[in-house]
Amino acid sequence: MSKKRGLSIEEKRSKMMELLYEKKECFQLKELEKIAPKEKGITSMSVKEVVQSLVDDGMIDTDKIGTSVYFWAFPSKALIVRKRKQDDLAINVKETESKLRVCEERLNLARQGREETIIYFV
Repeated sequence: MSKKRGLSIEEKRSKMMELLYEKKECFQLKELEKIAPKEKGITSMSVKEVVQSLVDDGMIDTDKIGTSVYFWAFPSKALIVRKRKQDDLAINVKETESKLRVCEERLNLARQGREETIIYFV
């Protein structure tokens, strides 16, 4: 007998994102609970938890239209989010490098006119 182990939460999240990227449609939770077990092996009992965690992290968009709640995620949005994050990090690196240069200049100015002393403790 082979023991089938369940998917970890990260595996479920990545498989759910794959499903939404492949389908490129809007789904209700009920539809996802039917589709995810068949296509990606995510148990229907954990679909709601996985979708909610992805919504909380901003990876899946959601909107309530009337009494229905729709979920979707498109690959283009993921690309835009990654590009924006990369740009923000590049700006952060430039700011940090400029702060480092200023601190090094201040340190060099502070060292001028001072001689190094060696202190011996007995």
